[in-house]
Amino acid sequence: NFVPSLGRQTSLTTSVVPKAEQGATYKDFIYFTVLEGNVRNVSEVSVEYLCSQPCVVSLEAVVSSEFRSSIPVYKKRWKNEKHLHTSRTQRVQVRFPSIMVYRDDYFIRHSISVSTVVLRAWISHQRGGGGDASVKWEENLLHAVAKNYTLLKTVPPFERPFKDHRVCLEWNMDYIWNLWANKIPQCPLEDDVVALLGYLYASSGENTGIVKKLPRFQNRELEAARHQRMDYPVFTVSMWLYLLHYCKANLCGILYFVDSNEMYGTPSVFLTEDGHLHIQMHLVKGEDLAVKTKFTLPLREWFRLDISFNGGQIVVTTSIGPELTGYHNQTISFREDFHYNDTAGYFIIGGSRYVAGIEGFFGPLKYYRLHSLQPAQIFNPLLEKQLAEQIKLYYERCAEVQEIVSVYTSAAQSGGDREEACDLHNSYLDLRRRYGRPSTCRAFPWEKGLKDKHPSLFQALLEMDLLAGPRSQSESVLEIGRRIFEKAVKRLSSSDGLHQISSVTPFLMDSSCCGYHKASYYLAVFYETGLSVPRDQLQGMLYSLVGGQGSERLSAMNLGYKHYQGIDSYPLDWELSYAYYSNIATKTPLDQHTLQGDQAYVETIRLKDDEILKVQTKEDGDVFMWLKHEASRGNAAAQQRLAQMLFWGQQGVTKNPEAAIEWYAKGALETEDPALIYDYAIVLFKGQGVKKNRRLALELMKKAAFKGLHQAVNGLGWYYHKFKKNYAKAAKYWLKAEEMGNPDASYNLGVLYLDGIFPGVSGRNLTLAGEYFHKAAQGGHIEGTLWCSLYYITGNLDTFPRDPEKAVVWAKHVAEKNGYLGHVIRKGLNAYLEGSWHEALLYYVLAAETGIEVSQTNLAHICEERPDLARRYLGVNCVWRYYNFSVFQIDAPSFAYLKMGDLYYYGHQNQSQDLELSVQMYAQAALEGDSQGFFNLALLIEEGAIIPHHILDFLEIDPSLHSSNISILRELYERCWSHSSEESFSPCSLAWGYLHLRLIWGAVLHSALIYFLGTFLLSVVIAGTVQHFRDVSASGSPPAPARAPPGPTSSTATSAVSSAADASDQDQSTVTNNPEPRG
Repeated sequence: NFVPSLGRQTSLTTSVVPKAEQGATYKDFIYFTVLEGNVRNVSEVSVEYLCSQPCVVSLEAVVSSEFRSSIPVYKKRWKNEKHLHTSRTQRVQVRFPSIMVYRDDYFIRHSISVSTVVLRAWISHQRGGGGDASVKWEENLLHAVAKNYTLLKTVPPFERPFKDHRVCLEWNMDYIWNLWANKIPQCPLEDDVVALLGYLYASSGENTGIVKKLPRFQNRELEAARHQRMDYPVFTVSMWLYLLHYCKANLCGILYFVDSNEMYGTPSVFLTEDGHLHIQMHLVKGEDLAVKTKFTLPLREWFRLDISFNGGQIVVTTSIGPELTGYHNQTISFREDFHYNDTAGYFIIGGSRYVAGIEGFFGPLKYYRLHSLQPAQIFNPLLEKQLAEQIKLYYERCAEVQEIVSVYTSAAQSGGDREEACDLHNSYLDLRRRYGRPSTCRAFPWEKGLKDKHPSLFQALLEMDLLAGPRSQSESVLEIGRRIFEKAVKRLSSSDGLHQISSVTPFLMDSSCCGYHKASYYLAVFYETGLSVPRDQLQGMLYSLVGGQGSERLSAMNLGYKHYQGIDSYPLDWELSYAYYSNIATKTPLDQHTLQGDQAYVETIRLKDDEILKVQTKEDGDVFMWLKHEASRGNAAAQQRLAQMLFWGQQGVTKNPEAAIEWYAKGALETEDPALIYDYAIVLFKGQGVKKNRRLALELMKKAAFKGLHQAVNGLGWYYHKFKKNYAKAAKYWLKAEEMGNPDASYNLGVLYLDGIFPGVSGRNLTLAGEYFHKAAQGGHIEGTLWCSLYYITGNLDTFPRDPEKAVVWAKHVAEKNGYLGHVIRKGLNAYLEGSWHEALLYYVLAAETGIEVSQTNLAHICEERPDLARRYLGVNCVWRYYNFSVFQIDAPSFAYLKMGDLYYYGHQNQSQDLELSVQMYAQAALEGDSQGFFNLALLIEEGAIIPHHILDFLEIDPSLHSSNISILRELYERCWSHSSEESFSPCSLAWGYLHLRLIWGAVLHSALIYFLGTFLLSVVIAGTVQHFRDVSASGSPPAPARAPPGPTSSTATSAVSSAADASDQDQSTVTNNPEPRG
């Protein structure tokens, strides 16, 4: 290993003999001196050489840049046939291209940045033509008997001088050139440190995780360094972890790279079932290599895991606690070459469709792309220390609660009774003591010490019948948690339920500790919104994360929504939001096909819409009874609607699949309605609530398909794919159904291409599969939407460029169809219809915090109807918070924009007035086609407000064509009238008419004719008055005293002004009363 010198002289010469010995040995040598070490336009080089035979001396300059290497830019040769055995010196002027030595100017537009310039010289003898000047340079160098080289120092492009071209530019060109001649472009600061995760992530141990894709470096030197290390990886990964359990499967994902071929790459780190790390690398030769650490990872303790790669050496270190006290360290060495390209795929933190994730929490995760660091050199502190500490304290407390419950339930289930000294009192035990055997006290040694610490838990246990059937310990604890939660919810559902929250909170904490995480979500919402408890954002985050880790659907949606919008102190992180939303979105289609559980169909029912509220019913309601009557008479539409309501639990009807199937069967067998026939066939195929009958199902499916129902045509394709494995016939039916507009068929065709089994097509075609999935998603297909969201988050398909925000939107859309969320919304709606305000407010708050828009606007509406309730029990500005949340949703209703416009216009509680934002909200409502938005904008102009040009552009109103306020007013009122739902008179039409009347009257008052008539009338009046006084004077009688008129008379002009003033007052009143939206 040597380091070449940077110019002037060098000793890196082959076959060079000291000068004292040269005369004696006559051995060939070559030696040169560069008079200037830098690369210049003309660099003078002194070449000293000796030839023992006739020779050719060659001199060459070779340049390398970041894009190309070994580019010859200068060549020179000369022969030496006479002066042999004598040292000779030749001076050579080496000329370099201008783009290497000068700065960019008007003529040199693209100078190059040169990394190395090598000047080399050699001697070759003329034996056998080897040194002939006609021989190629490469062959000549191959036969060299002596050679030498040196490196010239390169000059960065912006440190070079300008070249004197001896040309005069025209004055305009010279002026343009001087504007940017001395400006040096600055590259953005870029390093190799990437924060893959900056906030805590709750990993539920399922097949979802965070997807991160790294771009290439913008800095060309960093990108070149990354390319050079693809077969010699040098990088470091540092992450914080909190493990609850070791892996329940063979491997669980921690951090791993997936390449463009959907294969594991370097690095891939997993957790094993016994707590070791499984580290896997992809080799250059195409194989994979894995190693397992000797030490195990700690449980229920925050620790930092550092893994550094340096070629074939891997160093793994774990440090315990925020202070990084105790640690394990292991060094692993390999002889194989690893392949490493961190931009040819994507990283996954946690689970994915390939492997489940760990059960626990991820903390900050940093990735050093080009450096192998020691733990002391890594800067990756545990952020959110308070929250991390609360998580640790929570699980320490819960371990104690679970131990109490486990011991208590096992003692109760084994039949162990306790005497009065044990201080157990309930009716069941009183009866056993009276009529049963005498019992002895089994005192628990921990009871006296913990009874005061967990009073609510012991109270709940004493009130329960614990003598249930045999269960595992975890099942028993979970069951106790469920029963504690149900008792707490029963108290919350009372007429003064919100008043009970503070007393119920300890029971919910115990239920959460038992693993029943619906209670965790309740606690998260209570603390985040201050619902009857002091608002505590830290505790809200704690229970939201705990619920998300426990796979509670509403908690995961809450976390996904908060990270999607970046609200309530949660950082904006679309990849993290996608991890939570995709978890629930994946479960949504499975939940819909599961008949058990507290689920209901998610319906868009707005409390402002009286017509929709009227059709909400129950099993004894008028609507349901009328449908049942019509269905009994054989009305196919009534039968289908009744069956759908019962099967999915729609319109307030309790979910009852068995009763729904009876109506499906009745309609299918008694009527010829193809939709009922198809629905019953699907039920028979899947055996949902009825015994499977494939033969009858196929017969009904064919019958419905024959009637032209596209769902049935798709169903036949599904039958031949699933049961007959006849892909050709399945594709035939699906192509036909797809032409008829069936989204299920589009999805199924995509699956054929994805699996590589489409008839006549060899191999997989991911591009066509993605196109069919996208078409299915646009038709509302849930699974198709999920595939599209996955493609958008990974960016592995060219037709789906990476777009994390769009991926979140699609996953959120599917997650909000989850039946468990629908159940909460339905309970809130039922409570509202029954007039139970406490319960309605409770459930709508629970639903609104998941981020679903319809519940947010409904909750804001409740808070408007009952402001006393909102002020008393909620710790947030309810109306402002939830209308504000709703306007940031996709497809927000126009009345929400109007409400926010009013709130910005007038100000609300602690919120100050903001006219600009008010205009934006009204404009957005107008863009949604709401006439009230146009009307409100016009009223603001009437009051003297100025609409910014970007708002007019937003509304497609050209300011150049509508330069005056009158012109803009006319345009707004015309659009308001055209978007108005009233056929005859409306406020918009009246305002439009009044505006034109004012314009006409103003034109009349300012016309030349009115001036002429006024002058003429004034002259007549004056002449008449003069004549009158003359007549009076002539008669000599004094004039009679004039009577006071009965009332002042107003001239026409005065009337017009008064009317305008009144109209102005009326307009002002209209703006004041505007907050009531027109839904």
